[in-house]
Amino acid sequence: MTDHQWVRRLQNAWSAVRRFARHRWAVRVRIAAAVGLVSIGGVVIGTMLFGHAGLNVGPFRAEMSITPSIQGGTEVDIPPLGSLHLDSHDGPIHLKVNLGSLDQNRTEALIDDPAAISSAGENAVDDVRSGVIRLGVRSLGIAVLSAMILSALIFRNIRRVAGAMVTATVVTLGSLGLAVGTLRPDSIAEPRYEGLLVNAPAVVGDARRIADNYGRYADQLQQIVSNVSRLYTTVSALPVYEPAGNTTRILHVSDLHLNPSSWGLIRTVVQTFDIDAVVDTGDMVDWGSSAETGYVSSIPSVGVPYIYVRGNHDSTAIQAAVARQKDAIVLDDKVVEVDGLTIAGIGDPEFTPDKSETPAAVAEDANDPLKVAGSQLADTIEEYGKPVDIALVHDPAMAQPLSGVVPLVLAGHLHKREVSLLPAPTPEPAASASGESVAPTPSVTTVAQAPVQTRLMVEGSTGGAGLRGLQKEEPTPLSLSVLYFDENHQLKAYDDIQLGGTGQSNVEMQRNVVGAKGEATQSPSPSAPAGAEPSR
Repeated sequence: MTDHQWVRRLQNAWSAVRRFARHRWAVRVRIAAAVGLVSIGGVVIGTMLFGHAGLNVGPFRAEMSITPSIQGGTEVDIPPLGSLHLDSHDGPIHLKVNLGSLDQNRTEALIDDPAAISSAGENAVDDVRSGVIRLGVRSLGIAVLSAMILSALIFRNIRRVAGAMVTATVVTLGSLGLAVGTLRPDSIAEPRYEGLLVNAPAVVGDARRIADNYGRYADQLQQIVSNVSRLYTTVSALPVYEPAGNTTRILHVSDLHLNPSSWGLIRTVVQTFDIDAVVDTGDMVDWGSSAETGYVSSIPSVGVPYIYVRGNHDSTAIQAAVARQKDAIVLDDKVVEVDGLTIAGIGDPEFTPDKSETPAAVAEDANDPLKVAGSQLADTIEEYGKPVDIALVHDPAMAQPLSGVVPLVLAGHLHKREVSLLPAPTPEPAASASGESVAPTPSVTTVAQAPVQTRLMVEGSTGGAGLRGLQKEEPTPLSLSVLYFDENHQLKAYDDIQLGGTGQSNVEMQRNVVGAKGEATQSPSPSAPAGAEPSR
């Protein structure tokens, strides 16, 4: 075949293609394809920009959104811990849920109306279901409207706009139907973690147990609202100690461990009890990573001075992030005066985020870092030149060198409430002229200069031990205490507040008057930094 014949055949083929392209059915196919592509583009753009809805569940706020995706599934963002990924469904729709924090105004409104508190817990499941349905309807409307607008801008033809509307409706309803049809409720038992939650299995057990406990936690979360309401009721019935007008009120918190609910609880107690300052004895976060620094941004919302010492889970980066917050005061071998009280504190010398909260036996080594840090703070207090009212440490093992130096030491770390009196320091015997030790001779001067008796108050976990609270069969309660000081800076009374942890709804408040018959303490045992006060 000659070149001329090849050219001739190509020209004939091209002429056939052009005749087919001008055929009315080919034109309709091209238009239909263009309308379909424009419709799908409008659906994607509209869904990505406007496919989201807010959800109120009692006092809590969640933001839900859907985006186009090949694999489907659900992502639950739990700031600042990370995210939880569930293979919940197939299809071209991906559901994302961002868990927010407590809304203060709605919380107070629910507290004022006991009937609303009960209905909030009973209607939680219905609220979530209606929120998902509302999101689906909203996304359908947004997708259709976006497709119509984009089609009108491109084609400027009413029939093609109508075709785009039908196409967008079919595509969106088909995607939602596929997601519903392939729904797998049991996917919560096999989650995938990203971010800081990657460490969760090593902290709280295997993934299936986490899922079971997390579901239990979600079922009981609404009980916090009822707990706060009961807290108000209990406060009004405390007749033992009526603080005077010149009383200074200090709120002691510790071991928040990234629990976002802790901030709402702290703000509620600060406002209810008219707190003058908050002291935090450390372990604000879990791992001390830079990703956790955003958690401390809630400190200014407390509204009063926030005095903090570093815990063994808090890195120096976390300490620096706290120092940058408004109203925050970081004590690391320093002394500060707040509302007439003189407070000293030092950070935990060890950074051991994998360390258990269970105390080991007290080391006898004088070079133990905890004892060295306690002695360092004691020297700073003695050099200050004025009496110090409170010393702050994280680990109770740091408290013994402060015995006789300050009347009150506040600590945390153990995740349980303990109150004890530290043993008085043993006076060193004086040396005689011959070099032999001579016991000190009692005298009026000796008695007058005897060191003060030091009370050690170890706070529980205000964050319920964070993720660790999901591991135990008996959940860790949320604990915090209000301390009352008179005009002479002496501790006169304290209220122990305890909210039931995961799976529990009980609230306990115990008012203790210092020196009263019912305020029992005991000396610390040899194997632990402090002996526990008998349970009430």
